[in-house]
Amino acid sequence: MTAVLFDFSGTLFRIESTRSWLGAVLGDFRIRLPRAEFLEYAARLETAGALPGGADPVALPPELAELWATRDESSERHRAAYTGLSRQVSLPDPRLHDALYERHMTPVAWTPYPDAAEVLSALRGRGIGVGVVSNVGWDLRHVFRAHGLHTHVGAYVLSYEHGVQKPDPLLFRTACAALGRPPGEVLMVGDDRHADGGAAALGCEVHFVDHLPTAERPDGLRPVLAQVGTGR
Repeated sequence: MTAVLFDFSGTLFRIESTRSWLGAVLGDFRIRLPRAEFLEYAARLETAGALPGGADPVALPPELAELWATRDESSERHRAAYTGLSRQVSLPDPRLHDALYERHMTPVAWTPYPDAAEVLSALRGRGIGVGVVSNVGWDLRHVFRAHGLHTHVGAYVLSYEHGVQKPDPLLFRTACAALGRPPGEVLMVGDDRHADGGAAALGCEVHFVDHLPTAERPDGLRPVLAQVGTGR
């Protein structure tokens, strides 16, 4: 392997908890709720699947089904899908729905997995090409910059910028081309067997990690280092 492609959410970074997400936005609005009421709102938002990068909806509203299926194909669809899910919950202030969506795009809402910096740095040190291939509806490059990981990444291929989602081979092909590596020399690392597994159709090797909280996955990326050698 002379290049490695990484998924973003659940692979290199983890989104904050629903409680942290809601609490931060309520604080911005200076809204104070009794703890039981706060916990109820957080639980309902989590059940709705309203936090991007968090749990999927427990029961997807029929009117959002088509939008949900293609949410990562454009920034407009992504916002509409997630604010649509959020609005299944009647929050204390209707402005909170858009504010919650905006919150999830901030660097503070994301935490790198504990071994992410170590693994990315080691790969670049070996001359291995590194790319990020993500199903996402917004530009996540500033998250990498804020956490100091941007210097290790040679290419970003984001679904909303190309109008297609993983497992469409276009995204993996574009990333391989951007790094100047043939698919047979590229390893795709992700947490979604369906979406990230699409890289295998091009001839890429695929390695899966568990989508867990950062504290529960301190070294899930390190095995990647054993699968790659020295790049060109």
